[in-house]
Amino acid sequence: MSALAQVAASQPSEDAGALPFDETKAAGFEERMVDTLNGAALALMISIGHRTGLFDALDRVPPVTSAELAAHAGLNERYVREWLGALSAARVVKFDAASRRYSLPAEHAACLTRRATPGNLAVFAQYVPVLGGVEDDIVHCFEHGGGVPYDRYPRFHEVMAEDSGQTVLPALFDHILPLAGGIEARLEAGIRVLDVGCGRGRALMMMAERYPNSTFVGYDLSGDAVNWANAEARRQGLSNLHFEARDLSNFDRDAEPASFEFVTTFDAIHDQADPLAVLKGIRRTLTDDGVYLAQDINGSSHVHHNLDHPIGTLLYTISCLHCMTVSLAQDGAGLGAMWGREKARELFAEAGFANTEVNELAHDIQNCYYLCRP
Repeated sequence: MSALAQVAASQPSEDAGALPFDETKAAGFEERMVDTLNGAALALMISIGHRTGLFDALDRVPPVTSAELAAHAGLNERYVREWLGALSAARVVKFDAASRRYSLPAEHAACLTRRATPGNLAVFAQYVPVLGGVEDDIVHCFEHGGGVPYDRYPRFHEVMAEDSGQTVLPALFDHILPLAGGIEARLEAGIRVLDVGCGRGRALMMMAERYPNSTFVGYDLSGDAVNWANAEARRQGLSNLHFEARDLSNFDRDAEPASFEFVTTFDAIHDQADPLAVLKGIRRTLTDDGVYLAQDINGSSHVHHNLDHPIGTLLYTISCLHCMTVSLAQDGAGLGAMWGREKARELFAEAGFANTEVNELAHDIQNCYYLCRP
């Protein structure tokens, strides 16, 4: 029995009917917790390896010393050496003791390098340090209620843009847009398109470039994201696209009636202060022959249906430390990322959409794609 299990087993039970302490289960759970601590530390190091380009550098060179890798990546050797130690202990990087050289196995590079996009899982590791930065704020919310505002997440839009760059952008033309039968022909001919909660607007930029006869608009609460998006659109010469910083809390009343034939949201509705108001606004601004395409987290509204979700723990954590709390910071509904298909269908119907279908894509375990029509 482990030391911790011995301590726990020695404590008297106040419940005479309690089941006897299971030493095997306690030892197994303790081992799992140790693995969790190592995994959390590894996530931080994977994030650093992605941001500094160390995984990409290791992927490009033969086995190297820490000094050679640091020189190749243009980084400080002492930090690179310690990073390599952590990744070697985690068996992510291979270390040859005789030659003192490190290498990244091809099988590991296949999900840790930019070359591996859209399968680069190092992108998602960035959520761990980004969300860890607001832990004190979240603890305060646990104790006093309220929420954490968007401005406490300086890198979140950057990470989200990379996330969607793997799940949405590579699949946009071949898999996502075809779900809305016939929309490509309408885009070719020229229609008005709105993306609500657009963030940095990379999906809109791709569509605006491909379909120059159509006009594209993006709304987002974040002024920083909108400023970045407008500057990038100008840099790309996309005159048929612009972005606006806009609070959508009253979108059900403020939306311009029947102004857009195609409306999209990419992982945006559950973050809103008033999701139903946003959805009603989308219905109001959509033409009667229009289509609304919503990408959102693929899960159930019921916890027991999410117990076997392959990334359920991660999604609930992102929800607690971002999606739910940014809504609550605006005195909002706080739906959270795991609002689920059942609640989504309920709100779509309440917003005035008569027909909603749910689609899943083979490459994307994280999201589902709703098509809503008046």
